Amino acid sequence: MRPRTLCLALLLPLLGSTVPYLRAQKAPPKMDSSERGRMDDILREIWKSVKKNYYDSTFRGIDIDARYREYSAKLDQATTPSAAFHSIAAFLSGFHDSHLFFVPPNRNLRFDSGYRMEMVGERCFVTQVKPRTDAFEKLHPGDEIAHFQGYTINRDDFHDVDYFFHQLSPLPVEQLDLFAPGGERRTVEVKSAYREVKRILVVGDAENNDLWDELRESQANQHRYEDRTVEVDKVLYWKMAGFRDDSDALDAIFDKARHHPALIIDLRDNPGGSVDTLEHLVGHLFDHDVKIAERVSRKPAKPMVAKANSKPYTGKVIVLINSRSASGSELLARVVQLEHRGTVIGDTSAGAVMESHFFQDSVGLETKVFYGVSITDANLLMADGKSIEEVGVSPDEKVLPSAKDLANDLDPAMSRAAELAGVTLTAAEAGKLFPYLWANL
Repeated sequence: MRPRTLCLALLLPLLGSTVPYLRAQKAPPKMDSSERGRMDDILREIWKSVKKNYYDSTFRGIDIDARYREYSAKLDQATTPSAAFHSIAAFLSGFHDSHLFFVPPNRNLRFDSGYRMEMVGERCFVTQVKPRTDAFEKLHPGDEIAHFQGYTINRDDFHDVDYFFHQLSPLPVEQLDLFAPGGERRTVEVKSAYREVKRILVVGDAENNDLWDELRESQANQHRYEDRTVEVDKVLYWKMAGFRDDSDALDAIFDKARHHPALIIDLRDNPGGSVDTLEHLVGHLFDHDVKIAERVSRKPAKPMVAKANSKPYTGKVIVLINSRSASGSELLARVVQLEHRGTVIGDTSAGAVMESHFFQDSVGLETKVFYGVSITDANLLMADGKSIEEVGVSPDEKVLPSAKDLANDLDPAMSRAAELAGVTLTAAEAGKLFPYLWANL
């Protein structure tokens, strides 16, 4: 198949019926007039909510009313709920804003592809494979993905690929063209595991249909790390999986850190989270207040400031990031750089740095459809006056795993971080520090 560059807008011609049900035994359900009306209502309410709440009153130069009319017309051509959801998602994707996106109603099936792919530099690799799955029989860490569903994946498009195929419209079967670490090429078809969950259309109230929690649960079912610290020699290694709203747990980690001259904070794959947690963490690293970022929004907004802790950690700090380090992870890494507080190692981060609010709503009367939309309410400018949205944080030292490193569970970035901390940790030892966890489907 001829390679193609992928973005969500380019996928719209394919969304009529077949893509989400590729090789499925049953044809996709058709929308009746009531469903079509609900889809129109969803798009209209999202348009109105973005007009009211989006941080930029110029909508990044987009004529939002014209765009609404364009995608309302596209929605009229959709014949299935899945195709309608893609039109709604594409209405927002054209803003090129990492925190502006559509969360569709819960599906009646939840898919688990059984593997994880990730950008490493400018190349896309299989990085983890789940035991006892079809993927485990066909894929291996270190396999480079040349094409996914016939599309060439590059760093600019990776977010759209991941969102489209793993969140918005999961596939029962995925086709991958691969290069093994040794250079051998092969094409495989990987079957996803699945189980039935709630129906798309539900009767009830919003209290029983928390889509944000559902989205988090769905992501956790695909892959996750857990927060964990490991003490070896003079170093405290800290895998921070997310910015959970738990100040007591954070304080406990820094109580440990004060007994070590070096702290390595592993923010790889950390998607961000609580702003309060970010501010609390930064406060532990400095003996003075630090302005993390200036908020830019429609209304005057307070800057994001970390108050100094009364007993800040004064040892050496090394931060690890990768292409999946996003939001709060990127802010922390950039503050460490700008304040000359430590060294950042790894890969360029995701470039997904905004503040947003999640809105959940429903359409329909007796039968309700619950959906959600994340809307950006502030851009964030760092102390140097620059935004890192769509840019990311460039590490002080770029250390990327090779295909053979991934295949053999070696972690050269963590090994280098340990070296900077003044100790010796082999790449093999580093690869065993924080095991990768798979939840049940």
